[in-house]
Amino acid sequence: MSLTSAATLATLDRTGPRRITDLAAVEGVTQPAMTALVRVMEESGLVERRGDASDKRVTLVCLTEAGASYVRTRRQAGVNAFERLIGELTGDEVEALAAALPALKHLAELETQDREGPKQ
Repeated sequence: MSLTSAATLATLDRTGPRRITDLAAVEGVTQPAMTALVRVMEESGLVERRGDASDKRVTLVCLTEAGASYVRTRRQAGVNAFERLIGELTGDEVEALAAALPALKHLAELETQDREGPKQ
Protein backbone atom coordinates (compact mmCIF):
# COMPACT_ATOMS: atom_id res chain seq x y z
CA MET A 1 0.00 0.00 0.00
CA SER A 2 1.30 3.46 -0.86
CA LEU A 3 2.05 6.04 1.81
CA THR A 4 -0.72 8.25 0.40
CA SER A 5 -3.22 5.40 0.68
CA ALA A 6 -2.20 4.68 4.26
CA ALA A 7 -2.28 8.38 5.14
CA THR A 8 -5.73 8.75 3.56
CA LEU A 9 -7.08 5.83 5.59
CA ALA A 10 -5.57 7.32 8.76
CA THR A 11 -7.16 10.70 7.96
CA LEU A 12 -10.57 9.07 7.51
CA ASP A 13 -10.08 7.19 10.78
CA ARG A 14 -9.23 10.42 12.66
CA THR A 15 -11.72 12.77 11.04
CA GLY A 16 -14.56 10.63 9.75
CA PRO A 17 -16.11 10.75 6.27
CA ARG A 18 -14.71 13.36 3.90
CA ARG A 19 -15.26 14.65 0.38
CA ILE A 20 -12.70 13.61 -2.22
CA THR A 21 -11.73 17.26 -2.69
CA ASP A 22 -11.04 17.58 1.05
CA LEU A 23 -8.98 14.39 1.08
CA ALA A 24 -6.97 15.57 -1.93
CA ALA A 25 -6.17 18.86 -0.19
CA VAL A 26 -5.26 17.19 3.11
CA GLU A 27 -3.01 14.61 1.45
CA GLY A 28 -1.46 17.09 -0.99
CA VAL A 29 -2.51 15.38 -4.22
CA THR A 30 -4.71 16.39 -7.13
CA GLN A 31 -8.40 15.63 -7.12
CA PRO A 32 -8.08 13.21 -10.09
CA ALA A 33 -5.28 11.36 -8.26
CA MET A 34 -7.40 11.11 -5.10
CA THR A 35 -10.39 9.92 -7.13
CA ALA A 36 -8.26 7.13 -8.61
CA LEU A 37 -6.84 6.26 -5.19
CA VAL A 38 -10.31 6.13 -3.63
CA ARG A 39 -11.49 3.88 -6.47
CA VAL A 40 -8.63 1.42 -5.79
CA MET A 41 -9.26 1.48 -2.03
CA GLU A 42 -12.98 1.03 -2.68
CA GLU A 43 -12.30 -2.02 -4.86
CA SER A 44 -10.11 -3.37 -2.03
CA GLY A 45 -12.98 -2.95 0.44
CA LEU A 46 -11.15 -0.38 2.59
CA VAL A 47 -13.47 2.57 1.89
CA GLU A 48 -16.94 3.15 0.53
CA ARG A 49 -18.78 6.13 -0.89
CA ARG A 50 -21.96 7.36 0.74
CA GLY A 51 -24.28 10.25 0.16
CA ASP A 52 -24.19 13.21 2.53
CA ALA A 53 -27.50 13.48 4.40
CA SER A 54 -27.10 17.26 4.70
CA ASP A 55 -26.40 17.81 0.98
CA LYS A 56 -27.67 15.25 -1.52
CA ARG A 57 -25.24 16.52 -4.17
CA VAL A 58 -22.23 15.47 -2.09
CA THR A 59 -20.59 12.06 -1.89
CA LEU A 60 -18.45 11.26 1.14
CA VAL A 61 -15.66 8.71 1.38
CA CYS A 62 -16.06 6.54 4.49
CA LEU A 63 -13.80 3.99 6.10
CA THR A 64 -15.16 0.44 6.09
CA GLU A 65 -14.58 -1.98 8.96
CA ALA A 66 -11.79 -3.56 6.88
CA GLY A 67 -10.21 -0.13 6.45
CA ALA A 68 -10.48 0.64 10.15
CA SER A 69 -8.95 -2.75 10.95
CA TYR A 70 -6.07 -2.03 8.59
CA VAL A 71 -5.38 1.32 10.30
CA ARG A 72 -5.46 -0.31 13.76
CA THR A 73 -3.09 -3.07 12.61
CA ARG A 74 -0.60 -0.56 11.16
CA ARG A 75 -0.69 1.54 14.30
CA GLN A 76 -0.13 -1.50 16.51
CA ALA A 77 2.81 -2.58 14.33
CA GLY A 78 4.32 0.87 14.83
CA VAL A 79 3.79 0.68 18.59
CA ASN A 80 5.41 -2.76 18.68
CA ALA A 81 8.43 -1.54 16.69
CA PHE A 82 8.94 1.47 18.97
CA GLU A 83 8.50 -0.69 22.06
CA ARG A 84 11.22 -3.05 20.85
CA LEU A 85 13.58 -0.20 19.98
CA ILE A 86 12.99 1.66 23.24
CA GLY A 87 13.87 -1.55 25.05
CA GLU A 88 17.37 -1.23 23.57
CA LEU A 89 17.96 2.27 25.01
CA THR A 90 19.83 3.08 28.20
CA GLY A 91 17.95 4.31 31.26
CA ASP A 92 19.16 7.88 30.65
CA GLU A 93 17.96 7.75 27.06
CA VAL A 94 14.52 6.49 28.13
CA GLU A 95 14.30 9.34 30.67
CA ALA A 96 15.25 11.86 27.97
CA LEU A 97 12.51 10.49 25.71
CA ALA A 98 9.96 10.67 28.53
CA ALA A 99 10.93 14.29 29.21
CA ALA A 100 10.46 15.12 25.52
CA LEU A 101 6.97 13.57 25.26
CA PRO A 102 5.00 16.80 25.87
CA ALA A 103 6.91 18.59 23.10
CA LEU A 104 6.52 15.61 20.73
CA LYS A 105 2.79 15.48 21.45
CA HIS A 106 2.49 19.18 20.65
CA LEU A 107 4.38 18.66 17.37
CA ALA A 108 1.99 15.87 16.40
CA GLU A 109 -0.99 18.11 17.16
CA LEU A 110 0.46 20.92 15.05
CA GLU A 111 1.14 18.54 12.18
CA THR A 112 -2.42 17.17 12.33
CA GLN A 113 -3.87 20.69 12.32
CA ASP A 114 -1.68 21.61 9.37
CA ARG A 115 -2.67 18.49 7.37
CA GLU A 116 -6.38 18.72 8.11
CA GLY A 117 -6.71 22.46 7.65
CA PRO A 118 -9.43 24.50 9.29
CA LYS A 119 -12.31 22.61 10.88
CA GLN A 120 -15.61 22.85 9.01
